[in-house]
Amino acid sequence: MAAVFLKTHKRTIYKHLLTLIWTRGTVRHGSVGSGRIEKVLIANRGEIACRVMRTAKRIGLRSVAVYSDADRHSMHTAMADEAYHIGPAASQQSYLCMDKILEVARKSKAQFAELCKQEGIIFIGPPSSAIRDMGIKSTSKHIMSAAGVPIIEGYHGEDQSDTKLQIEAARIGYPVMIKAVRGGGGKGMRIARTEAEFHEQLESARREALKSFNDDVMLIEKFVENPRDCSVQRRHQKIIEEAPGPGISAEVRQKLGEAAVRAAKAVNYVGAGTVEFIMDAQHNFFFMEMNTRLQVEHPVSEMITGTDLVEWQLRVAAGERLPLTQEQIVLSGHSFEARIYAEDPNNNFLPGAGPLLHLSTPAADQNTRIETGVRQGDEVSAHYDPMIAKLVVWGEDRSAALKKLRYCLRQYNFEAGNVHTSFIAQHHSELFPEAKRPSDEELCQAALALILREKHDTQQFRNSSSDVFSPFASSNGRRLNVLQSRSMTLQLGDNKVEISITYNPDGSYSMQTRDGLFHVSGELQHEGDVTFLCCSVSGVLSRPKIVLLDNTVHIFSMEGSARVEVPVPKFLAGVSGSGTQGGAVAPMTGTIEKVLVKTGDVVQKGDPLMVMIAMKMEHTIRAPKAGVIKKVFFREGTQASRHAALVEMEEEEEASME
Repeated sequence: MAAVFLKTHKRTIYKHLLTLIWTRGTVRHGSVGSGRIEKVLIANRGEIACRVMRTAKRIGLRSVAVYSDADRHSMHTAMADEAYHIGPAASQQSYLCMDKILEVARKSKAQFAELCKQEGIIFIGPPSSAIRDMGIKSTSKHIMSAAGVPIIEGYHGEDQSDTKLQIEAARIGYPVMIKAVRGGGGKGMRIARTEAEFHEQLESARREALKSFNDDVMLIEKFVENPRDCSVQRRHQKIIEEAPGPGISAEVRQKLGEAAVRAAKAVNYVGAGTVEFIMDAQHNFFFMEMNTRLQVEHPVSEMITGTDLVEWQLRVAAGERLPLTQEQIVLSGHSFEARIYAEDPNNNFLPGAGPLLHLSTPAADQNTRIETGVRQGDEVSAHYDPMIAKLVVWGEDRSAALKKLRYCLRQYNFEAGNVHTSFIAQHHSELFPEAKRPSDEELCQAALALILREKHDTQQFRNSSSDVFSPFASSNGRRLNVLQSRSMTLQLGDNKVEISITYNPDGSYSMQTRDGLFHVSGELQHEGDVTFLCCSVSGVLSRPKIVLLDNTVHIFSMEGSARVEVPVPKFLAGVSGSGTQGGAVAPMTGTIEKVLVKTGDVVQKGDPLMVMIAMKMEHTIRAPKAGVIKKVFFREGTQASRHAALVEMEEEEEASME
């Protein structure tokens, strides 16, 4: 999530314990208006823009959206009462361009930090001075230290030379965290565990920070191993969050709140903000940063307090008093939020861009919120963050909330209260077990779904044909004096499976697999955009969700999911996705940020070849084996599609013979 209404920098932060701060008073400044707000410009995109629009609509405010070339047909653009184009897909030329945002504010007459104040526009957020001071990590650390807020040891100085930063890292002691002073969300952050890898990690963090925030100034901090947290993370990005934080006593929570209040008062804060602390195993906590906005995970706070923090932010900006005092806020129950990412866990969580071919979500109710910025058919852009939605649940207690979360996600159960940020790395084998071969029952379900699709397509042909007796207008398998039999070939990874199918007179099917004979019947049922297969396999009834995409059958049930493919004939098959033989391929769609090799270079296995940027994250492409670079297919600044060949390599002996 970025700033709710004016985004100066996109920051979703490292390890945290969450405290929301609201400062009240009679002091007026550029962020507090004195009249009624009737229209609001939301200078952001995706699920958070949609979330703000829903509250604005509920309380009778008109909403104005901004969109880039990549978001012309996006959900937030369609939801708004008005929408204005602000430039190319690249964030630096659109969503991060303040002049363009202000121009839209003038055009739309929306009551939209310092530039807003100069234009006489209400900025829905804190004073510009607070954004400036808290937006730079090094500055915020100095202010918090002076205010008596505990901070973690580190270097926040102006000397940014490689030598100085490396000296400070050695003084602090490895491992250290290298962080962009304007960064967050895992962007511009790297861990250097030894002096030998410090320079490579520093350069990588700088490149990513410059691309994401237009600023590559860094700070160095001691890296805290396995800190206590109210989130589960990977790549320093939160993916599961909860409130209240587990294992935090009332006394520690009180101290956290007091420290957060001191932090807010130190910068004369007004409005909604988030103070983040890092806590070690002994419950010692240290200031990490203050986000001058609502965080991505603000819904978990709303769920346990019964509030709408976006509405509160709008009311504060209009000069109204807070609806409740601190004493009137009571925590009730427990809440979890799961972020939904367009990433491939089987490919090291690399982001995936492209069309969203199928999307179905749990039904929303009083205890379940679906915060989404995409619809089925939307394009997931390679230019923006891979988070596309959030699932938020509430329960009477932590156990009930976890049960609800499991029901909605059908994923691994992590119930232990001792949650830390290394959870995924330590439990990777349990979270991502080796893929299981679909069962024979699932193979029968896939075969039935394909047969029923054939019948549906045949019926459509029959309805549009003038010859209803055409043999192409029937697929019921009826034969004189004999039952129709056919063989269907399905593909499971690299292996092919044959199923012998007999059409029975009553409309059912007998399916013979390698391990047994099954009696199968059923029908496709459509509910909105979702298709279910209501079927019986040898007397066992089930109703899995079925998605048929080209030559692939996806089966989803409460027990898990299965994927079965139909082999594509060789004459119809496209070019293999494995790339050029002996070369390196792009693991995802992205922009070539840096080319590190040239034709004729000798490389060893694991040597860096290129640096790619995809969805604001940097990825280093390394040599799959030792050899000589025969050809480089991409230049810096060009875009490569997933599975595109990046370089061609040959054995060193072969190169010497040419």
